[in-house]
Amino acid sequence: MTIQTAKTLEVIAPENPPKLLDQVRWHLRLKHYSYKTEKTYTHWIKRFILFKNKRHPKDMGSEEVTDFLRHLAVDLKVSAKTQNQALNALMFLYKQVLHMKLGELGSFPKAAESRHIPAVFTTGEVQRVLSFISGTNRLLAELLYGSGLRLMEGLRLRVKDIDFEKNVITVKEGKGDKDRVTMLPDKLKGALLDHLRRVEIIFKRDMEKGQGGASIPAALERKYPNLHKAWGWQFVFPSHTFCRDPYSGQIRRHHLHESVLQRAVKQAIKDAGITKHAGVHTLRHSFATHLLESGIDIRTVQELLGHKHVQTTMIYTHVLNRPGISVKSPLDRV
Repeated sequence: MTIQTAKTLEVIAPENPPKLLDQVRWHLRLKHYSYKTEKTYTHWIKRFILFKNKRHPKDMGSEEVTDFLRHLAVDLKVSAKTQNQALNALMFLYKQVLHMKLGELGSFPKAAESRHIPAVFTTGEVQRVLSFISGTNRLLAELLYGSGLRLMEGLRLRVKDIDFEKNVITVKEGKGDKDRVTMLPDKLKGALLDHLRRVEIIFKRDMEKGQGGASIPAALERKYPNLHKAWGWQFVFPSHTFCRDPYSGQIRRHHLHESVLQRAVKQAIKDAGITKHAGVHTLRHSFATHLLESGIDIRTVQELLGHKHVQTTMIYTHVLNRPGISVKSPLDRV
């Protein structure tokens, strides 16, 4: 059994004041931020402290934060997205952890906003890329294209989130911590059912050995201590190894790491002879574009993608609203 270790910190009120970054982690988990956001925020807070010669943030304020943001834009020439990430991390630190008012930030150069037109595969290129991927990676790649999922949304899918009778996938706590539904392609139902039968065999074997079970959100874990043993809560695409849950500290079978599919798709794009600057997320871009090309109205595509604003969806193309169209996955048209 392979075990990957990680620092753990349960979401309980600490008796002794912990180190600053541990306090940040505690507050982030208390507010149900994702583990990825936790790593990002702690990274920028640490960078800020090091930039200011290891001074404690409580001894600094808006002047030092402004100076750091200026450094990111002018000296490091980071993107607007990166600068905003750093700003959000520091705002969280001062407001939620230190309970200090920063006041008005001084004038600082804003990193340049970039607006790129996303790379999109043609339907023929989708077929070629998929033909160079096999096994579980192929199934996952088809699901991302056929349902318009982000990579992490696909990896975090649990058995209970797929409704085979209604052909619906429920995305739980997607970007912006919002739930949404999207279609399950008819073409994938048989392959997914076969895949889940194999996953269930592994799951039952783990349970017989008293091992594994899926990672469960901390609040649910405390309320339902045995929920990790429920079949419906298992990941559709589980990891091949066990790891230590960073929240509970328990040894669990987590989902596949994102790098597994990222490498497979990159290699498939190369093998297919496609020169576009593309990757896993291009499958989602292609899902949206191919739906719009087929006449599906942009509001429907917006809902399927989980975009907060229709302007985000409009980066693909502008189409006239055509209500009453029965939506089918683009994978079912290939």
